[in-house]
Amino acid sequence: MNHHLPEAFCSRMKQMLGEKEYEQFLQSYDSPREFGLRVNTEKISCEELTHLLPFSLTKIPWVDNGYSYKEEARPGRNPCYQAGLYYLQEPSAMTPASRIPITPGDYVLDMCAAPGGKATALGARLKGQGLLVANDISASRCRALLRNIELFGITNALVTNEPPLRLAEYFPEFFHKIVLDAPCSGEGMFRKEESMAADWTPEKSRELAQVQRSLILLAADMLRPGGMLLYSTCTFAPEEDEGTIAYLLENRPEMEIMDITPYEGFSPGVPAWGNGDTRLEKCVRIFPHRMNGEGHFLSLLRKPGTAASGSCAPRVRLPKEGEKLVKEFLKETGISCIGGRSLNTAPIEARGEKVYLLPPVSLNVRGITFLRNGVYLGDLKKGRFEPSQPFALALRRDECRAVLCLKQTDERILRYLKGETLTVEPEETSVRKGWVLVTVEGYPLGWGKLVKAALKNKYPPGWRCV
Repeated sequence: MNHHLPEAFCSRMKQMLGEKEYEQFLQSYDSPREFGLRVNTEKISCEELTHLLPFSLTKIPWVDNGYSYKEEARPGRNPCYQAGLYYLQEPSAMTPASRIPITPGDYVLDMCAAPGGKATALGARLKGQGLLVANDISASRCRALLRNIELFGITNALVTNEPPLRLAEYFPEFFHKIVLDAPCSGEGMFRKEESMAADWTPEKSRELAQVQRSLILLAADMLRPGGMLLYSTCTFAPEEDEGTIAYLLENRPEMEIMDITPYEGFSPGVPAWGNGDTRLEKCVRIFPHRMNGEGHFLSLLRKPGTAASGSCAPRVRLPKEGEKLVKEFLKETGISCIGGRSLNTAPIEARGEKVYLLPPVSLNVRGITFLRNGVYLGDLKKGRFEPSQPFALALRRDECRAVLCLKQTDERILRYLKGETLTVEPEETSVRKGWVLVTVEGYPLGWGKLVKAALKNKYPPGWRCV
């Protein structure tokens, strides 16, 4: 691999690391890449998942819920992945979201969120309280982001598709926590994706540094007093890393660099690679020859002051007939909570035929482009309510009484995920007809409708494994 690295990149890295360490850096490109998964601790504990999966996991020592696995394990093919029990993510990429303190009830923004690795980690730590705004400027990437947030069962997310400048106009000093995983030259991913090395030029870093500097100022302006900002990249380029943090400190001098929870493999930032400000040593660099991961950079910053708490959303009522149909479905299936949130007091609204569970905060979304505000629960049809796939995935284990619990080795699991009708024995469900939540080892996968001994498959075509 190291024979394909751009000459100008190698020359700069040699200057940054020194000749001896540069050789170690080069050797790391001949090592196999690391594969990782992050446990969705809102649905399952780390201990339970490690016992559940049919392949071995190795703990990632610097991320509480992170594990590495061998490539041949193929965890994306296990039905537990379709249940949203874990997210596939390279180990170093798990680091930024793990290093910003999140308190349930916070208002949190992931500015450049697609495809959702950091947003799902942040959302799980909010535990359904407060608000997660997950934004991406690309409409196509935003759809992938929404899919991962729904898969993880996050109930308090607003998924937006806006330029960051527009967000800053809409949310001045609004957020308690912000993650800015900035678009970058991707030098830290050269081992993982050789195509990125082929497309790299020195000019690209200089161009992206200008983008990053505008983004980080917008992020600082969206922070409440007392709020925290985690800036990260997957590049080694000094102008995109220490240089961007130095630019923020020069233009928003009230911002403070915070210490980051350490790990023995982390390397400190280098002041000389920025503007010489010694505070840049508090930044963290991840090099592939010093720990088991790809290249990354991160810095945690704080705006002085005291962060005010947010306000709760008012109760929103459905039209009378719609409320009756939803209540009938909830009674039929024995559901009273979703993701730990009581449906008796939750803000639920209908827009046309579609029913949504809103985030538990007071928020006016008029005028902003979004794909989802809360959870899409289902549709009001003539005389009935039909639940959605996101509704199923937002449910936690034991939140629904009408279930079909299948083992991960049951051949019907694969047939269900392909959209086929299943045969069900009477003793396998607590109901004899109607809506049933299909689960793998007790964890929700999707809906089916029981008619005599047949379960009509309601797993949506766009979610199926074919």
